Amino acid sequence: VQLQASRGGLVQAGGSLRLSCPAPGRTFSRGTMAWFRQAPGKEREFVAAIRGSTCTTSYADSVKGRFTISRDNAKNTVYLQMNSLDPEDTAVYYCAATTSIVILTAMPSRALYDYWGQGTLVTVSS
Repeated sequence: VQLQASRGGLVQAGGSLRLSCPAPGRTFSRGTMAWFRQAPGKEREFVAAIRGSTCTTSYADSVKGRFTISRDNAKNTVYLQMNSLDPEDTAVYYCAATTSIVILTAMPSRALYDYWGQGTLVTVSS
């Protein structure tokens, strides 16, 4: 299964951008889908996750109130709506998925996700 994140892009600070990530070939309707990001010179970090069975969500503190993760199980797609973007949000964004039901406190753990997208660059200019 190859996850394919939509193209990112260049956006001005304060702007918005929505990423999508379809997962053809496998259903994750009961599993957990997530977004991570990696800024230049930094470790890949958790951004947000959503569990399919209950749509339970989890967010990194740095994006709470600005980013929203959602999913469309009929399309097997996860989305990340990013508002009030800041230059600190500049990174390569990766979608990830697992067929497992991940408990809330474990959602930020990269090791739990079996499938990854190729990454898409989001650049926020000041």
